[in-house]
Amino acid sequence: MAKIATLTVNLRVKRYNPEIDRKPHWQHFVIEGMEPTDRVLDVLHQAKWFQDGTLTFRRSCAHGVCGSDAMVVNGENALACQVLLAQAGNDISVEAIRGLTVIKDLVVDMAPFFAQYRSVLPWLVAGPDDPGYGERRQSPEERERFDDTTKCILCAACTTSCPVFWTNGSYVGPAAIVQAHRFLFDSRDEGGADRLDVLGDRTGVWRCRTAFNCTNACPRGIKVTSAIQQVKRKILSDQV
Repeated sequence: MAKIATLTVNLRVKRYNPEIDRKPHWQHFVIEGMEPTDRVLDVLHQAKWFQDGTLTFRRSCAHGVCGSDAMVVNGENALACQVLLAQAGNDISVEAIRGLTVIKDLVVDMAPFFAQYRSVLPWLVAGPDDPGYGERRQSPEERERFDDTTKCILCAACTTSCPVFWTNGSYVGPAAIVQAHRFLFDSRDEGGADRLDVLGDRTGVWRCRTAFNCTNACPRGIKVTSAIQQVKRKILSDQV
């Protein structure tokens, strides 16, 4: 059996602890014995477990489902558990996602992000005549209308890749719009008018400049920019 060639990874982490640091700084780690199929998350584990236990980052499932390890990897938003060393190379830089306050190192305060998420009523609103039990059937075509946006894992990679969000934290952001899209086009939902009031406001969808950063950043492959445009058209059509 052929022996797998190992890699020596030069890892640079942008660190910041507001309790002791005046400003962020870069720390360099040399991690040996890695393999091309290892992930950036594995490199971070090696740095934390064997070199500096104070290094701080979030992670949970490590399978691209929970979305907790979103960060900037080599200049682009990604999930650390999804980026293979075969893709990232031997020289890797990581830093916290942008636009949210850094709590420590790679951990940011997600509270504003989730506040924007909650503002669009991200749940199914039943009609007044709904009995509250039994099946609420849909055709395959009705389900397909919003299927893409059900894949969102709320990692914030799309929102924190948005130049508008970086400069205007009141912007509801791509992730919240994606969540609204999922219910706006659900044939069973009756909460569309309330959501459109939020999304049609000055902090809503009209802040989008169609840069496509959000679509490129989504680790689930959601067509985020397309969903935003569909919501814009929904607002306009409902005003006619």
